[in-house]
Amino acid sequence: MIVHLIVACEILFWVFLGAGLTARYLLRRPSLGAALLVGAPLIDVVLLVATTIDLRGGAEASWSHGLAAAYIGFSVAFGHSVIRWADARFAHRFAGGPAPVRPPRHGTARAVREWREFGKAVVAWSVACGLLLAATAMVGDPSRTAALSDWTETLTVVLGIWGVIALSYTVFPVRAKAL
Repeated sequence: MIVHLIVACEILFWVFLGAGLTARYLLRRPSLGAALLVGAPLIDVVLLVATTIDLRGGAEASWSHGLAAAYIGFSVAFGHSVIRWADARFAHRFAGGPAPVRPPRHGTARAVREWREFGKAVVAWSVACGLLLAATAMVGDPSRTAALSDWTETLTVVLGIWGVIALSYTVFPVRAKAL
């Protein structure tokens, strides 16, 4: 059930995002667009409540409960960036807005961008691991929450790899190709 709910939440996120941008730019209804865009992150609250109800109801924590925590962490940390990214492209395509700025590809600017993205990953990791720890404490039975500990370890490894990649852009900066 949780996996289906995660898929539904992801679909609803993009539906709310598309509807909000359509209302804002095509229908020229900025207030309606803002209301719909606010609805996008509220979907995470639905997922959090459903996961909590499932675990409190006696379900054994599975990888899907961990995935829900990881999804919420990603959404909290990167959701605003995704909305801003889509907004810039939608405004350019349908409302005559300026062309979106491309992210830097070389040098210090690229390293700074990588560290900023790594900072978001740290926020995502913190939120996800916080939710995993809270779920483990809420259930109170380590035999029912082993899958959540596995998720904490996996997310920590992913964060470590991300950090090494960000560090590599600082230590070995990409140089622009000579013309």
